[in-house]
Amino acid sequence: MTDTTMTVIEIEGGKGPAKALRPETAPIPVAGEGDVLIRVRAAGVNRPDIIQRLGFYPAPPGAPTTLGLEVAGEVVKAAGRWKAGDRVCALLGGGGYAEYAAVDARHALPIPEGLDFVHAAGLPETVFTVFVNVFEHGGLKAGETLLLHGATSGIGVTAIQMAKAAGAKVIATGRGADKAAQALALGADVAVDSSTEDFEAVVKANGGADVVLDMVGASYFAKNLEALNTGGRIVYIASLGGGTLEVPIMKIMQKRAVITGSTLRPRDADEKARIAARVEEIVWPWIAAGKVRCVVDKTFPLAEAAAAHAWLEGGAHVGKVVLTV
Repeated sequence: MTDTTMTVIEIEGGKGPAKALRPETAPIPVAGEGDVLIRVRAAGVNRPDIIQRLGFYPAPPGAPTTLGLEVAGEVVKAAGRWKAGDRVCALLGGGGYAEYAAVDARHALPIPEGLDFVHAAGLPETVFTVFVNVFEHGGLKAGETLLLHGATSGIGVTAIQMAKAAGAKVIATGRGADKAAQALALGADVAVDSSTEDFEAVVKANGGADVVLDMVGASYFAKNLEALNTGGRIVYIASLGGGTLEVPIMKIMQKRAVITGSTLRPRDADEKARIAARVEEIVWPWIAAGKVRCVVDKTFPLAEAAAAHAWLEGGAHVGKVVLTV
């Protein structure tokens, strides 16, 4: 290691299982015009990282190929509104599993008062994803009901809290009684053990859903649609249970339903800057007020990224897995 190199996590062979993740030495990135260079203190681990590691989610053009979509740390090279020493968290196109990361200054946000680097590192990817999908694409409003699948995932625990902060009702599903109980503890109004209960029946008994945030995909589609209120919106952010839908067009017409979804990573820099500004305006006050917090399940040192991926893939986590740097 020198003043120009750093430790990063690379994928041996370009793709592979969790054990393919290895610490390597690489040059410290050069921050371009308008970019800040961050000394990374913690980096969030997310399911898209696993998908990239397996070879199915390549980095967008111009982004680092190293894994890692969110970090927290101190600014080393100033840009925009940031000066050296500022504590920030940031959304990245890649490159978070490293000691340093360069990012558009507009994609960084101040670490909320009272948060350490570990909890701040778990905010950007999940908060941005929930905000754009639940509130922008899904249009969730106060008084409406959100049906959320995968309640104890990083996205799930964030979506429960953000929806409640916005004044919505939340029905959350998780596999197993423990996960259902954890969803209630996080603030869900109704929790469903999807391994033993019919979520469609529970949702209907509780007035139906106006917005569905779904990471399961095809295997839940029919029940989602049946549980949806007139004018409801189903928003997809993943397809772990199948990626192809058979859509009953007449039912869509009758319910005036909207089926949509999005990815965050490929959006251009200006769009991510727009989202960052909206998140800081709307969500950061919720964090300051204690209405939304980052739930960290487990931390691993950067060199143990392989173990972090294995833990996330095991599915026992509640909330975020974070690497410490």
